[in-house]
Amino acid sequence: MKACRIAILGATGAVGRTMLQVLEEQTDWEIGEVRLLASPRSAGQTLLFKGQPLTLEAVTETSFEGMDVVLGAVENDLAKRWAPWIVKAGAVFVDNSSAFRLDPEVPLVIPQINPQDIQRHQGIIANPNCATILALMAVAPIYRRSRITRMMVSTYQAVSGAGAAGLAELKRQITELEAGKAATVETFPAQIAYNLIPQIGGFNEAGYSSEEMKLNDEGQKILHDPELRVSCTCVRVPVLRCHSESIYLETEAFLSLDEVRQALEEAEGVVLNEQPYPTPLDCTDQDLVEVGRLRRDLTCEKGIALWCCGDQLRKGAATNAVEIVREWWKSVQSSN
Repeated sequence: MKACRIAILGATGAVGRTMLQVLEEQTDWEIGEVRLLASPRSAGQTLLFKGQPLTLEAVTETSFEGMDVVLGAVENDLAKRWAPWIVKAGAVFVDNSSAFRLDPEVPLVIPQINPQDIQRHQGIIANPNCATILALMAVAPIYRRSRITRMMVSTYQAVSGAGAAGLAELKRQITELEAGKAATVETFPAQIAYNLIPQIGGFNEAGYSSEEMKLNDEGQKILHDPELRVSCTCVRVPVLRCHSESIYLETEAFLSLDEVRQALEEAEGVVLNEQPYPTPLDCTDQDLVEVGRLRRDLTCEKGIALWCCGDQLRKGAATNAVEIVREWWKSVQSSN
């Protein structure tokens, strides 16, 4: 099998570095040249890949030539800027930003749920939002047993969801407060140390934040169900890594808890953890989404409540993107 040549656009950020780590762990497909692309200020620095230093290059219009895939770990504006050059170079752009997620011409993919959508790409494949990935990994096995008519979700999202700056802010504020100083606020809307912030992104006219709308809009697209309705509250919490979600859902058909457990136990990438329940620390630096606190709702016969946790830097971002590449590359090789 031909080796896949991969570039990482935004290689110095938290997601970019995790993409490099996940690529290093791959054993069932061959990876060839790995090219690290970043801003001019990072050019010349090195990151280790399989024990060897790779030099960061400043991204230019010609940076993508000779690559099969470009993994995007940059903000929306940069994703939109470089996407035409990536496609022009003949590479497939697997983008972690939200720039193309709701574009009807761009597949939005979680490989364990809708891998077939990869085949209709036109040069760009979108990686879903981290909270969307973790929630749908938990509920898609249930959805396969019975369509879900509505969901109500509260997310508890770690500071690393805001990148390296989010991690640094929590650590800095704790140090400042322990020293008797006021906490300096730069990255988040309010102090995050010893606090909760019920806002991630800006609010729309209906009072929902941009992060809250992603689960509804992206969920409809991934599940191919425009009638799915999700009401979400996203909360930033003073946890370093891994997002947690409290999910209430209603199904069209009645499902027993044993049926739900069986669906979760049979699902790829999901672990049912009822001994006693998953926590963010349980899920740090691994790719499984853990589900627990499974119970019937007391107010609705077809209502089910659950709790899930997952590493948003890995399965919620980098790992899912690499899994998309792997699925696409294997299909390309099998057709040749």
